[in-house]
Amino acid sequence: MSERHALTRRIRRWLVFFIVCLVLSGLTAFPLVTELRWAEDLLSASASPVPEHLPGLMEWITRVREGLDTIERDTPFMLYGTDWLAFAHLVIAVAFYGPYRDPVRNIWVIEFGMIACAGIIPLALICGPIRDIPFWWSVIDMSFGVFGVIPLLIVWRMIKRLEALEQAPASETPVPASA
Repeated sequence: MSERHALTRRIRRWLVFFIVCLVLSGLTAFPLVTELRWAEDLLSASASPVPEHLPGLMEWITRVREGLDTIERDTPFMLYGTDWLAFAHLVIAVAFYGPYRDPVRNIWVIEFGMIACAGIIPLALICGPIRDIPFWWSVIDMSFGVFGVIPLLIVWRMIKRLEALEQAPASETPVPASA
């Protein structure tokens, strides 16, 4: 197997991982109300250490669940915003098919993704306090950008290596010995 072929396979594996993460993240935004109810039930179960050891987390989950219950009951159209959030994740995931097909030509999608990951941090730091989000929750939100950029940075570096291999003159490419 050539170095180019091996590098392309590794790029594609990382991209599939990233795409799957985006899709899962998007799909979890659709059943948000149900998920919060399940999370609260799980975290408040008798065997759970959360209420005793992390009361702030328990209070936050309960507050968010109560807010979503109120929205679902009184103004369900507001949940349409999380449907759009989910859809956006799915659409962005589709964009990464371009680098999967042709990594060098579509490296801009990887760079776009890295910029989006970086943008999560100022968004959380600015909008979190405006929306009365606890700082520790904003840190969790920011971690999506930090952890999301890691596979993209790995892929970006591999694409740059692939690009260099593709631009190497034919005279530098080793010629297999004839039998």
